[in-house]
Amino acid sequence: MDRRFQMTFQALKDGELLRDAIVKQGISKRGLTSIKYRGGDILVNGEEKTVRYPLQKGDQITIIFPLEQVSEGLIPENGILDIVYEDEALLIINKPPFVNTIPSKEHPTGSIANFVCGYFKEKGIHSTVHIVTRLDRDTSGLMCIAKHSHIHHLMGVQQKRQQINKQYEAIVHGHLVEEKYSIVAPIGRKETSIIEREVRNDGQFAHTDVKVIQRGYYNNEPITHVRLTLHTGKTHQIRVHMAYLGHPLVGDELYGGSREFYDRHALHCVYLEMNHPITNKRITFLSEVLETMKKILNN
Repeated sequence: MDRRFQMTFQALKDGELLRDAIVKQGISKRGLTSIKYRGGDILVNGEEKTVRYPLQKGDQITIIFPLEQVSEGLIPENGILDIVYEDEALLIINKPPFVNTIPSKEHPTGSIANFVCGYFKEKGIHSTVHIVTRLDRDTSGLMCIAKHSHIHHLMGVQQKRQQINKQYEAIVHGHLVEEKYSIVAPIGRKETSIIEREVRNDGQFAHTDVKVIQRGYYNNEPITHVRLTLHTGKTHQIRVHMAYLGHPLVGDELYGGSREFYDRHALHCVYLEMNHPITNKRITFLSEVLETMKKILNN
């Protein structure tokens, strides 16, 4: 059985060059080079053709991508994955807190990428791990992973066009005065830190919308439960923008929050919406905040 990733589509008009039809499917120049020279195939009605082949309307085109190699240094591991959705293109999971998305020099194992790599190996999926929506170590909730580099490329195009809707819920310190905020403030690396970010004039454009769900108290301290929509995806964006607003996340010591009653920053990705990279149909995924966050809200 050929385990190479493949896609099939029909020619829409007479005389169009195969190369142009392939480009319209969103295959990058790099991807096309990989197909041609690294073990892929380009078929028209089951026969191999060059990219200069003139098509006839209704021709069946099959693109077979070369097998992918696991990223060097990524160690496959058996681990628990809370899979929300899976098909031939995408894997949507619920990420737990206190788990890195990808391995680091300090923590080469135990990450979501390690576990997904192990899962792919177990299922006979010949792919490396392509993270589409990355979450910080302490952040929980929905994550999107592509099963192939071409799918990753298509999802990257969606991200650039702001077609992936990511929404989070968080608990922040204090009571927000307004019901809604639109924070448009550039974010860059803090000069005195290799980790910390801050709002700065020479930073990259960043946009976060904030909506109050409810205000309350925990041990007599004012807190607010908020819903956040990301329009850009900068590192630590929500954490930086909420601190900039004067309401850091509960548990986020790096940006001024307190861990007095929560041992991580209280942030959970509750909603993902995107176009399916193959069918182009809109798909939506939901995830409830964790019980530990609910306990704070219901105190």
